[in-house]
Amino acid sequence: MQITIVGGGSYQWTPELLADLLGTESLRGARVVLEDVDPAPLTKMEALGRKLDEAMGSGCSIVTTTDQRRALEGADFVIVTISTGGFDSMEVDIDVPARYGIRQSVGDTVGPGGINRSLRNVPVLVGLARDMAEVCPDAWMLNITNPMTCLTRAVCRETPVRAVGLCHEVGNWTMDLAIARGRPAESVRATVAGVNHLPIVTELTVDGDDGFAILEEMVAEAGGLDALADREGQAEAEPFSHLDFVRRHVLALTFLDRFGALPAAGDRHVAEFVPWALTESSAWGAAYNVELTPMSDRRAHQAGYIADVDAWVAGTKDLQTWASGELPALVIDSLVTGTPRELPVNIPNAGQVPDVPDDAVVESICVVDEKGIRGRDRAVLPAALAELVRRHAAVTELTLDAALSGDPGLASSAFLLDPLAGRGDLHRTEAMATELRVGTARWLPQFAA
Repeated sequence: MQITIVGGGSYQWTPELLADLLGTESLRGARVVLEDVDPAPLTKMEALGRKLDEAMGSGCSIVTTTDQRRALEGADFVIVTISTGGFDSMEVDIDVPARYGIRQSVGDTVGPGGINRSLRNVPVLVGLARDMAEVCPDAWMLNITNPMTCLTRAVCRETPVRAVGLCHEVGNWTMDLAIARGRPAESVRATVAGVNHLPIVTELTVDGDDGFAILEEMVAEAGGLDALADREGQAEAEPFSHLDFVRRHVLALTFLDRFGALPAAGDRHVAEFVPWALTESSAWGAAYNVELTPMSDRRAHQAGYIADVDAWVAGTKDLQTWASGELPALVIDSLVTGTPRELPVNIPNAGQVPDVPDDAVVESICVVDEKGIRGRDRAVLPAALAELVRRHAAVTELTLDAALSGDPGLASSAFLLDPLAGRGDLHRTEAMATELRVGTARWLPQFAA
């Protein structure tokens, strides 16, 4: 068994993925290959992997390389965690739209930041998939890179590689609700139909009871949505209490109140899918308890990840050997052993979300076993949310076409159609799109032709 991690030098993702893989019984003795364009972190990751192997007794081997095709030789599974341009490109994605009056809470999935990130990541993922088709054609690609929907769609549309997108948001949201209710994780069952970071829950039960009614009771207990948004002078909520849960999910609960369904993702992601959450009138999301994350905070988080790896390698901090909650190791285990699992997975639409076109990549609860990965449910969205998800599916196609063709007109069209990026004046939106491409031109060679 060989598992290759492309972007294996990631300080954020690789330590968690290594702990998950090495802690999975069916993967004992596996060969884990870490590949990255930057050789600097690979030495640390190799040392960390060997420490984890010794501590966990997994019998795995850890190999590093900067040669992508070599890393793919013999691979059964390829996990992708990359960020083309890193923080330097992301800073442009955040700062340029802010000058045009668009502030983003994350900037990595939709909106101006998400589209620009797709433009530079799509060619890289498609190139990787084409290498896989030649070197390891039977391998699965497990993508955890954002923008997940667009990148997974690119690989599935342009290559024969079996690719899926794996995200922790739905699992985190349902676990969050279970903890707030004092119940085990399996007590919460959701039917999901949407796209990554906007996975709409159309049905919800907690211990078999109506989950939407339970959420409405929790909101009423807190004094209603207006009281949740107005936290000035209010006491702090006990962590993981009812009040804490509803305060952290005000935007999602607003969806439930208005549309009869809600997205099971963090509100910071959800806010960027609509034009009305991150506005001056909402104090840039504060009315929904959504906080903006400046680049200084993101760089600080990265410094923390690096410090953790350094401490683990030096032996001055206990190794993280527990399961992270990420999905790749679980998916691999089910595909290898046939152990059936029901997990949120991003795959081409084959009827599980009838409101969007066939083959558009959608997020839904899927069955994973030795037969592969397939949708569990067929879920119809409320009319307004169906239109919202269709809009984002259309933006994905335009963005993908622009990324592969280098056509600036198509790129501008994607910006204009996107609910957040295109909410302003036509000419200013086009100017913003151009400025973003110019600011990240070194990672967009296709637009220089």
